[in-house]
Order: sequence, then C-alpha cells, then structure tokens
Amino acid sequence: MTKIFAKRMDGLGTETAFEVLAKAKALEKQGRNIVHLEIGEPDFDTPSNIKEAAIKAMKGGYTHYVPAAGIPELRMAIAEYFSKSRGINVDPDEVVVTPGAKPIIFFSILACVEPGDEVLYPNPGFPIYESMISFVGAKPVPMPLKEENDFAIDNDDTASKISNKTKMIILNSPGNPTGGVLSKGNLEVIADRIKRRDDILVLTDEVYSQIIYEGKHLTIASLQDMKDKTILMDGFSKTYAMTGWRLGYAAMRKDLAQKVTQLMINSNSCTSAFTQMAGIEALRGPQNEAKRFVEEFKKRREVMVNGLNNIKGMMCKKPRGAFYVFPNVKNFGMDSKKLADFILQEAGVAVLSGTSFGSYGEGYLRLSFANSVENIRKAMERISESTKKL
Repeated sequence: MTKIFAKRMDGLGTETAFEVLAKAKALEKQGRNIVHLEIGEPDFDTPSNIKEAAIKAMKGGYTHYVPAAGIPELRMAIAEYFSKSRGINVDPDEVVVTPGAKPIIFFSILACVEPGDEVLYPNPGFPIYESMISFVGAKPVPMPLKEENDFAIDNDDTASKISNKTKMIILNSPGNPTGGVLSKGNLEVIADRIKRRDDILVLTDEVYSQIIYEGKHLTIASLQDMKDKTILMDGFSKTYAMTGWRLGYAAMRKDLAQKVTQLMINSNSCTSAFTQMAGIEALRGPQNEAKRFVEEFKKRREVMVNGLNNIKGMMCKKPRGAFYVFPNVKNFGMDSKKLADFILQEAGVAVLSGTSFGSYGEGYLRLSFANSVENIRKAMERISESTKKL
C-alpha cells in the first residue's frame, strides 16, 4: 500500500484521557456503572451570567468573522487581567485569543522552534508538550517532576539541561497531572540562566492559576527582565467551567503575537465571536462562582487524598493546585497502565496511568477530583475493595 502520511505524523502523540473516556463509555453501554475520574474537566455548569452574555451576543449579531487576534474589547480585558493578577504591564497588542489554550502551545512551538532545537518540558506533564516538540522535529528534554520535590522541578538538574541548543522552556504551574506548584526559587534559577540570552523563550502554561489552595500564584513573567522572554498562557476552561466553549489566550511580545496571529489566520481564521463576548463577561463580571468552584475543589481534595491514603499500597501527597492527585502506586508491583486498566475493569473507576503524562509518571496514577464528593467516596471504596485482590 502506498504511503500517504507525512513522516512528521509519526511523532505526534495524543491525550490518553480521551481514550480512557471512550473505554469507560463503552463499559457504560454494557450496563456498567462507571465513576469518571479520568477527564480534567470541572463538573460544574458554566456560570449563568457568562452563558447569558453569549446568548445576548448571538442575538446581537456576533456570529461573523472578527479579527484573527481576537475582539479588541476581549484583548483589553485580558491585558487588564494579566496586568492586575501577574503584576506586569500587558498591552492589548501583546494578546492573542485562540479557540482553546492548546493552539497557543502549537503556534508558539511552530513559530519559534526549529528541527534539531532542544525544548525543556515537565515530565510527567501535559502530553501535548512533548507531542508538539517532537512534531516539529525538535528534541524534547524532560525536566523530571519527582515526588520527593513535591513534583516541582529540580533546580540543579534543570540548570544543567539548559544548553546552547535550548530554544524554549515550558513550565506549568499549578501542574497537570501532579497538582505541583513551582516556587519562586524554581523560577529564579531559570530566569538567571536565560535572562542574558536573546535566543530562548519560556512558555508558561498557567491555565490553573486561579485553582490554587495554599499560597499565591507565581509567574516567571513577573521576574525582572523576563516579561519579553515569556509567553504567558491562560484560558477559561478550568476557572469558569468552560471546557466546551474553546476559549484560550496568551500574552507575548508584539512581534511574536503577530506571528501567532498569522498562524491563526492560516488555521482557524478567528475564534468564535459570541464565545469571546462571553469571555469578556467572565473576566469582568462577578467572580463569586469561580471562587465557589475552588472552595468545592478544596473539600473534594481532602476527601480524595484521605481516601487514597487509606487504601493499602497507595501513598498520595496533597496537591497545592489544579484538581488532580498523583498517588504513588509502586507497592502494587504492576506497571501503571495495567493497574489503571485493572481499576477500570474491576472497580468501575476510570483513572489514568501516570505514563500517560510521560515516562517519569511510571509508578503513579492520575485521578481528577472534579467530581462530586459522593462519587469520589464511591470510587475510593471500589478501588480499595478491588485492589485487595492484587
């Protein structure tokens, strides 16, 4: 058979969460009751004021093309939000709006990284980082996130890996899948190593910046001389329970924003107009619902962490941010994927293998506590009973 696929497709990965979701849905069709802890999606509904803003916008004619970089009023609202929340001065011309935050990862790497370049990224980490680095022919260089470091980067290891070939460093704090948070010291080590180099950028993924339980969110963009070296990425999906709306954004230096806008024109034309109007309301409207979400996540975190630590063979650290736990399951003597499959089939609980997020995730599972307390308790009981068979 004639080969039709480009070689670059060989290096393109996927998100295992959606594969496990499909398996879980198939079991549900067979009549099984499944508790879903695999998908990183808030179970809350989008706040009503945001939905009403979208409806109003649709009725008001926001159903056509808009500027590729985003509606000016939303870019202004994002610039104001970044300026206030990160303590940096952001201009609307430095902001690009995309259909979800993933395109920022895609476009930033496409625009800045050449074949043969090296890109540092967190491992275990969001799988799209490594996937996109490989897709453009660059070399993924992992920054291991280890349990003994509370799933933060190791400063000495990271500093040693920044080389003349390094073109980009990807950060994610609070992090998926571990819930780990980077310290000021972590950020300063990277900043000190690269602030005198004009050939390295930092892509900092901060989509969980408002879902943090202890301390305040920190960004490398706020450190001296780092704003123009940073692509500051955020989105609406997690904070406002807007995963299906597909609305993300980033701030970056103006020349790069123009390049990313070119990629938007060549791929998506623009982000949905009425969705962007809903984004304005999300940022400028009442924040009480978003704050309530975080308080509820915090309660669920306690239930899940305590539940996992009461299961023989599991050890779970309390995450400081996001809505995931990353328990150590090495005592079971099984590789993570087999254990995750076992828990799905035997316990009826959908979880993810740590290796879904990179090789350094072996020996761990990822569970999302973006589900009700009732379902979390049910899942803990089922996992406890099923793993007694191992």
